[in-house]
Amino acid sequence: MDVNGTVAEGFEPVREAFVRNFEALGDRGAAVAVYRRGRKVVDLWGGTKDVDGTEPWERGTAQVMRSATKGVAAAVPLLLHQRGELDLDAPVGHYWPEFKARGKERVLVRQVLNHRAGLPVLDHPLTPQDALDPLRGPQAVAAQALSWEPGTDHGYHALTYGWMLDELVRRVTGRSTGEWIAAEIAAPLGLDLWLGLPGTEEAAGRTGRVGRVDGPEPTGGLRVRPKKSVTEAYDDPSSLTRRAFAAITPFPDQNDPAYRAAALPATNGIATADGLARFYAALIGEVDGVRLFSPATAELARAEESAGPDRVLVVNTRFGLGYMLHGSASPLLGPGSFGHPGRGGALGFADPESGIAFGYVTNGFRKTVTADPRAQALVRAVRQTAL
Repeated sequence: MDVNGTVAEGFEPVREAFVRNFEALGDRGAAVAVYRRGRKVVDLWGGTKDVDGTEPWERGTAQVMRSATKGVAAAVPLLLHQRGELDLDAPVGHYWPEFKARGKERVLVRQVLNHRAGLPVLDHPLTPQDALDPLRGPQAVAAQALSWEPGTDHGYHALTYGWMLDELVRRVTGRSTGEWIAAEIAAPLGLDLWLGLPGTEEAAGRTGRVGRVDGPEPTGGLRVRPKKSVTEAYDDPSSLTRRAFAAITPFPDQNDPAYRAAALPATNGIATADGLARFYAALIGEVDGVRLFSPATAELARAEESAGPDRVLVVNTRFGLGYMLHGSASPLLGPGSFGHPGRGGALGFADPESGIAFGYVTNGFRKTVTADPRAQALVRAVRQTAL
């Protein structure tokens, strides 16, 4: 396998693992980047830009990163809180009065981020066309009844998370989450990362910028070897599991320019591996003079808010504020790591103790939600070199 890029001395095992992903785990096109204390130490790419094509992956090739988007989007409310513009312990309805309908006046901003809001499903799923309308998703969530009493339990809000977060950001700032990320995060850091792909980049995509992906629809299996109870949950149309992932039915074509141009903070961010890793590096330290999170905000992000059996994913999960934490469902680098996987393979995270920030993107999606074997092989290699 012809792999391009560089690794710093001591990080050679990451290159070896990256090559094995192509040789043994079926990667078609992918990239991985690692920063340590603000300095890039791994920058690798290989394979083809399109999962169904032959054009080579190049430096700067970007991909849809599915739910790894959630970790990027979560930075927006936390930065607004850091700036004194958003109270995490205020009711969502304080900022978004229409949200109070049907008993939701008790839902707190914090509970949107820690997956304890009790709103993982829509009784009336959105069509792909409606899902791409920035107004329809928040309207549907505002009209939805609770699945459980807010704060009493947790369950992964696979799609509704994005609509709640986006409307909160709009009500506080007057801008969409994608617009805020572009101006306040991506521009200062020079990130190849978008929530709502600009038309100029979409045009570039046709000549090599954004690759085509494949992969299962959201009703596919949870893990490579799922437990029977998980399989049963996905097979049951009435389960919270199935309904949470079916909040958009059918799921949009992820290669459709209209899908990539929309801003869905739960699922359709696009980034290079370097853009994703560089973002996480700036959450825990300076990158070329820019730091996003203060130390106190970084601690907020990774402080455990939810843990144990997840009512949607049906396995044990751990969440901070908007971020998955290291655990059996999503192994990261170490106990203090925080980040977010994307369904099918993508992964981004930061580990403050080691100063490591990690980004992996791929065009070959798999039937995994949280612990893709290719991403995990790379994480193990980083752990071997960095800890």
